[in-house]
Amino acid sequence: MAVLKVIEVLSNSNKSWEDATKKAVKEASKSVKNIRSVYVQDQSAIVNDGEVTEFRVNVKLTFEVK
Repeated sequence: MAVLKVIEVLSNSNKSWEDATKKAVKEASKSVKNIRSVYVQDQSAIVNDGEVTEFRVNVKLTFEVK
């Protein structure tokens, strides 16, 4: 039986929500091992002068506790 834990991580990107999600996983994996899945809970964007300039995600990462 595996014990899993879920943490919430916020991330941003000037490219896309997908890129922001990848950045969240990459950064979290520096200190959290055994990440099993990522769930995008919320997406938002910052708009300046009628243009989207930043994509933001709020994700939940699930990892195995050993």
